[in-house]
Amino acid sequence: MRTRAHYDRTARWLHWSMAAMVLAMLFIGGGMVASLELRPWLIDLHRPLGLLVLVLAVIRFRHRRRNPPPPLPDSVPPRQARAARASHAIFYALLFAMPLLGWALSSAGGTLVTLPGGWVLPPLAPQDPALYTWLRGAHGVLGYALFGLVLVHMSAALHHAWVRRDGVFEAMSGGK
Repeated sequence: MRTRAHYDRTARWLHWSMAAMVLAMLFIGGGMVASLELRPWLIDLHRPLGLLVLVLAVIRFRHRRRNPPPPLPDSVPPRQARAARASHAIFYALLFAMPLLGWALSSAGGTLVTLPGGWVLPPLAPQDPALYTWLRGAHGVLGYALFGLVLVHMSAALHHAWVRRDGVFEAMSGGK
């Protein structure tokens, strides 16, 4: 096993903050579907948190472009390295797409997105029931895809931490 560089403090902070937010968003989204009583309150929480995820995704993407991640160890098979790169690309796509779809479906449903402090965002899509239905379905399907990707990502991280012990997990956790 060779010594592995760590992600910088900013990358780690963005990763773990966004991980907590994305997990919260997934469970809030599930709660919105499951509870009619809590749905309005959960939506009011879900919208600004989703937009915060979008803002942090932009910051994180820019930071990653300027500060490339440490290389994977040579012991990681090429196929797994390609899968890791692909999964990160899909994560970024979903971290951009999910909040934008949510904003667009709110707009298509005739609801303006209001942020804390009373800021109202402009509509991202025209008000249209058919478009709303399509966007809501797409947001839901991609939400399940994001949940699945989170599970795969967590499994891979634990595999690197507990089985391979190759420093990949520690590069993001700040350990060792």
